[in-house]
Amino acid sequence: MESWIFLGAVLAIAALAKNQSLLIGVAVVMVLKLIPAFHPALKLLQGQGINWGVTVISAAIMVPIATGEIGVRELVRVLRSPAGWIAIAMGVLVAVLSAKGVGLLAQSPEMTVALVFGTIMGVVLLRGIAAGPVIASGMTYVVLTVFNLLPGR
Repeated sequence: MESWIFLGAVLAIAALAKNQSLLIGVAVVMVLKLIPAFHPALKLLQGQGINWGVTVISAAIMVPIATGEIGVRELVRVLRSPAGWIAIAMGVLVAVLSAKGVGLLAQSPEMTVALVFGTIMGVVLLRGIAAGPVIASGMTYVVLTVFNLLPGR
């Protein structure tokens, strides 16, 4: 019953904040939870959902390349600017942090609760986008490593 109340609260917050992505995400999870035949899908979503999301995001960012809006000329142009090199460095950093974050979540699943709560707060209160839990877990990994606080050690 506690999970229904929690999900209902998140659904209400998402509705009040008019956050369509969070609203749809919570609604899908609630439907999967409601129908016993779909319970295995919850576990599948938990285990593979982040990978699916990354795949969808990756496909979405490839569309301008596929449509010809972005090509080699634009890449060469961006490499000539400091902002371009900073963007490349941040892309590398986020990729590495995300990999570490996924490892942290696998090692300490209880961290997910805090990360999800923080993500919900960022989405609702600061109008953020819920694309950050993996990156947040990577940043958490770095901070925990620096302070030698990694769980399970």
